[in-house]
Amino acid sequence: MRPKMIWANLAVTNLERTQKFYTELGFKPNNPHTSDELVSFFFGENEFVIHFFLKNIIERNLKTMNFGDPQDSNEIIFTLSADNKTQVDDWAQEVKNAGGTIISEPESFGEHYYGFVFADPDGHKFNVFFM
Repeated sequence: MRPKMIWANLAVTNLERTQKFYTELGFKPNNPHTSDELVSFFFGENEFVIHFFLKNIIERNLKTMNFGDPQDSNEIIFTLSADNKTQVDDWAQEVKNAGGTIISEPESFGEHYYGFVFADPDGHKFNVFFM
């Protein structure tokens, strides 16, 4: 297999809230793919795409798949790379300001790692990491 692209699809309960949250964090909308069923954003310099579908729509489209509640379990945790510790701290504040939940405050992990974990308003987890 040699896929041209890879992207993620996550289930959410409120598209307006999701769009507001990721827009406030400065992620670039993937506008051709925004509709009344999903919002989509580019992440990182390579523009990794994450589609946020309404839960009932993605479950219907995939036919045999049910999505768990990300408030109670982890479906996947994406890691966002930071350039330095100051950027990690700044991003933590941006997440708070945008309405996200800090799961673990910025801290050091061993000698060479510094980061924090946050959840978006639907509970999807992200790890922010400087190494």
